[in-house]
Amino acid sequence: MKHVSLKSIEEAIAIVDNLDDDALEALSEKYALAQQELLDYVMSAPQEYENDSLEGLLIYYFCLILAAFEAEGISLREVTDAEIDEMQEPFFEMLDSYFEEEDEEELESFCDQPQLAQFMAMEVSTDDEDGSSMDEETATQLFIVTLAMISLLNKAIVT
Repeated sequence: MKHVSLKSIEEAIAIVDNLDDDALEALSEKYALAQQELLDYVMSAPQEYENDSLEGLLIYYFCLILAAFEAEGISLREVTDAEIDEMQEPFFEMLDSYFEEEDEEELESFCDQPQLAQFMAMEVSTDDEDGSSMDEETATQLFIVTLAMISLLNKAIVT
């Protein structure tokens, strides 16, 4: 299985963070068309968690994570609703265990993208360059949703 490297994550950040609004919209449309069911799943989280502040964050990280796979040269097929349904129970079992034991290796092995998992853990736990940070609830919710997305994308790698 091919892994997304830190270099590719940094490339994706450089791309996504330097786009103007029109270019960012074009990029999100490109990824939305390629991963419609995954995007629908990801974007259901703000309603499920009743947290509107998640919406913009999820769009940003959806684009960033897909850009990181692309920067690594990894081809992905579209994630299906059946795969999303199939992943739910084992994913939440792993999360329960992770939050009890705080075993990073369990988390990284579940999604099998250690650099992306570590990146997201850092993103939700550190302040932005301007000193701002997310509230703990939003950070936890963002982490859970992006980890599920990474896990699903990892299973969608075309070998």
